[in-house]
Amino acid sequence: QVQMVESGGGLVQAGDSLRLSCAASGRTFSTYAMAWFRQAPGKEREFVATISAIAGNTYYADSVKGRFTISRDNGKNTLYLQMNSLKPEDTAVYYCAAGRNSATYYYRDDNYPYWGQGTQVTVSS
Repeated sequence: QVQMVESGGGLVQAGDSLRLSCAASGRTFSTYAMAWFRQAPGKEREFVATISAIAGNTYYADSVKGRFTISRDNGKNTLYLQMNSLKPEDTAVYYCAAGRNSATYYYRDDNYPYWGQGTQVTVSS
């Protein structure tokens, strides 16, 4: 089991950058695929990005590809999301999640049984 706490959210202007962090507990962090999801008000939670365990393969939602970068530091048990060129439509609560490697279901939230509490990102126009 792994427990996670996100940080780094805030209020920024369009075009700015933010880096989110997700600190995980436990000695098995490196064995989990890790992901970021987000949920905007009145909308369903959606996949943002994922990074696999061991190999570090990454996948991104089309809406963030080229602007966001997911990375992990297994020595620090920490997941990151570097967000550049932020847009108002990126406004949401961002969640980190831990689960299984899956090249097929990486975008599905039910692939990730462990979740953080979320951090708010607000982008003003």
